[in-house]
Amino acid sequence: MIHIEQITPQLTWQLRRDVLYPGSYLHDMEMDEDLQGYHFGAFTATQLIGVVSLFPNGESWQFRKFAIDPAFQGQGIGRQLLDHITLFAKSEGAKHLWCNARLSAIGFYNKSGFTQTGQTFSKSGIDYEILEKDL
Repeated sequence: MIHIEQITPQLTWQLRRDVLYPGSYLHDMEMDEDLQGYHFGAFTATQLIGVVSLFPNGESWQFRKFAIDPAFQGQGIGRQLLDHITLFAKSEGAKHLWCNARLSAIGFYNKSGFTQTGQTFSKSGIDYEILEKDL
């Protein structure tokens, strides 16, 4: 059983680093935009096991730095967290949700109704595609 709550940006950094950027410095996980966003964590009774950051821009909201602890992947936690932020964004007036998805995660997003835009790019040796969903 997990619960999801809004957290501070600082609480996202450890998991963000460990899952998405292993070998990087923890202080490199801070983004300038962190203070303008909403940050959510998925918790077991005692442990933070998933994080995602959500950034509003009018009616189009972007989520970034979506990370689930590898020991808990494949258990539906990512789906619960994605559903949570989708409902949150919609309740705040968002009409469109999008992300820069790692190519390895596109199937996960497609199952949640996100569509591929065909806009791809590489950053720091990682390949991405922009995925989007109308709310």
